[in-house]
Amino acid sequence: MSILVYIEHAEGSIKKTSLEAISYGKALADKTAAGDVVAVALGGISDEELAKAGTAGAAKVLHVADGKLDAGVIQAHAEAVAQVFKQVGANTLVLAKSSLGDAVAARLAVKLDAGLVSNVVDLPDTSGEYKVKRSIYTGKAFAETIVSKDKKILAIKKNAVDLITDGSPAAVEKADITIGEENFAAKITSTDKAEGEILLPEADIVVSGGRGMKGPENWGMIEGLAKELGAATGCSKPVSDIGWRPHHEHVGQTGVKVAPTLYVAVGISGAIQHLAGVNSSKYIVVINKDPEAPFFKAADYGIVGDAFEVLPKLTEAIKAIK
Repeated sequence: MSILVYIEHAEGSIKKTSLEAISYGKALADKTAAGDVVAVALGGISDEELAKAGTAGAAKVLHVADGKLDAGVIQAHAEAVAQVFKQVGANTLVLAKSSLGDAVAARLAVKLDAGLVSNVVDLPDTSGEYKVKRSIYTGKAFAETIVSKDKKILAIKKNAVDLITDGSPAAVEKADITIGEENFAAKITSTDKAEGEILLPEADIVVSGGRGMKGPENWGMIEGLAKELGAATGCSKPVSDIGWRPHHEHVGQTGVKVAPTLYVAVGISGAIQHLAGVNSSKYIVVINKDPEAPFFKAADYGIVGDAFEVLPKLTEAIKAIK
């Protein structure tokens, strides 16, 4: 019984979170002797790009190259993946936890009569019952979920898995399935996307500023550091509320929840609502002149100092290293 991985892609490239899902699937296959990992990709993306799934652990990629799937209609994606799942004789589907992944996984759980676990952070314990460790309470705790169904769907939390990069290119084949028109009954008439070179939900590095930046005219320092790091920019809720920055940059419990490898917080005190949106970050660096700022308790690294002195020096040091 093989393991199937659902690939998401954007701008012609496989998303990093999907490569992590493939690596998780490979580790699960090795642990359970489940055979090769097969991935499925939908819509317009080149075979050359799909072959890169092999570096993360996939032996083969089945491509459903129907242009109508580019719109991201959830019912159609779920139907396509369900057909491929049955065709390859899989018993486990692995995918990245995301806005699209969550919606597709929920429908697939019904279509396949499968047990679904989201926010997965580790390989399952298969020594007795099938136990899956997942993150709960915005990353503040973990729960073990027992899956009793024969078929299983595991949605992997971003940055919870070590990404494999040393595999060989995967074979890419066209999937032989037919998706009925009834699955395209819903129509997406328009999509509004946040602007910027790197978008917050996809960013591996995020640099955020708070009211400690004193005004929007000083945001060039945040953007300068972000540019040198190849990062997305974010902000605290008060900053977006007073109009210094657009609302799509608001990071926190009521804004965009992020899970980058590196999160840099500048002039942000660290209110619990903000922490809830960033505590899945792998590493947190805090820059604040107040040594009692709550954010330091959650930080992996902290700099007590004036942002207007620290940021220019930090940016110049990164430039020198590059």
